[in-house]
Amino acid sequence: MLVDLVQTTTRDGVRLDGAFRSPARPGLASLSVDAVCFVHGTGGCFYTSTLFDGFAERLLDLGCSVLRVNTRGHDIISTAATPRGGVRMGAAYETVDDCRHDLAAWTDWLRQRSGPRIGLIGHSSGALKCLYALAQEPQIGAACIVALSPPCLSYSRFCASSQGPEFLETFQLAEGHFREGRPATLLEIQLPLPFVITAAGYLEKYGPDERYNLLRFIAGVPCPTLVTFGGKEVVNNMAFQGLPEEVSALAARNGRMRVELIPGADHFYTDMREEVIRRTETWLHSLAGK
Repeated sequence: MLVDLVQTTTRDGVRLDGAFRSPARPGLASLSVDAVCFVHGTGGCFYTSTLFDGFAERLLDLGCSVLRVNTRGHDIISTAATPRGGVRMGAAYETVDDCRHDLAAWTDWLRQRSGPRIGLIGHSSGALKCLYALAQEPQIGAACIVALSPPCLSYSRFCASSQGPEFLETFQLAEGHFREGRPATLLEIQLPLPFVITAAGYLEKYGPDERYNLLRFIAGVPCPTLVTFGGKEVVNNMAFQGLPEEVSALAARNGRMRVELIPGADHFYTDMREEVIRRTETWLHSLAGK
């Protein structure tokens, strides 16, 4: 498999890396997009997602270019090249709102390389970033979004869950570090998922202002949107419980949005990847006729 290793620089000066592939026979299929940009989840990067492998191969077979990218939240801890020199970033240090800069840079790069119709496929927090960025900046101009298992980052939702006491304990620990002048203290957390994050990052991402509660902004996404959830992940994960029904209720009032629940699928669609790829392909074909 041959790929072009590529890079772009965001409008705030962060260099990001990715991998681009052109189809062997471009333009064969009547898809609604010329190219698709894949956006990883928390702690991921452009070369590790096995979920994206299958999607990319199918889209290439259909004559669509694919770009797999890093956001500044790639890996748990990383160092970004900026005009100020190396800056510590990664999922532990990122501010989610900065995803607007990352996606604007990558969609511009891909539009120049492959054509005007750019689709986004994001998984987990990558899906949330796609939805958030387009809701905040419609001028990014994606033709469509496939959001695979976007979590609902809601302080009130987490507090009300069966794991609420444990979440609040972690949140108060982060507050203590922040209040005492240690915002960069790294916390090894378990909720809403196990990873390492700074105290300031935890407060920003999961705080009571609920800036990243997708139910507050998903209806403002200006392009056709397919949202998928796995049947297993919605059972006992506090970021997903009841979410398919709530997003479906919004979709019923929004002709641009469709929600698909994949029975038997976990958060990574293990053993159900052919099914989620098939449903995505069907949806993309349906857009081509509109």
